[in-house]
Amino acid sequence: MYNQAVNAYRQVDKTTISGRETEARVLTEAALKLKKCQENWGGNDLDAQLDEALRYNQKIWSLFQGELEREDNPLPGKLKIDILRLAAFIDKRIFEVMAFPSPEKLNIIININQNIAAGLRGSPGPGA
Repeated sequence: MYNQAVNAYRQVDKTTISGRETEARVLTEAALKLKKCQENWGGNDLDAQLDEALRYNQKIWSLFQGELEREDNPLPGKLKIDILRLAAFIDKRIFEVMAFPSPEKLNIIININQNIAAGLRGSPGPGA
């Protein structure tokens, strides 16, 4: 019974939340996963946690890249190019962290995710 209620809620949630809010939620979740890795840097399960967080971020930004390259994408050309450049930067940073892990290297990805999420929600970013 409980699972049916949860599934029904998720279905309504999917149909009532805007695409922008969904993107904001996903970016926020990605930032939180990386932040959790920073906070648990010396932990036993860091390798698995970091791998999962980095791959999650990589998937999100890959999806953004795919959407931006679609011919029917309504965003202005300059904005698409700027976001694609940002995605390339994030890809590069993810690979850097995979090769040479360091908690400080996660800061820029966390900040970018949080600030874009805030922009999608139409609110000031964290610390603003």
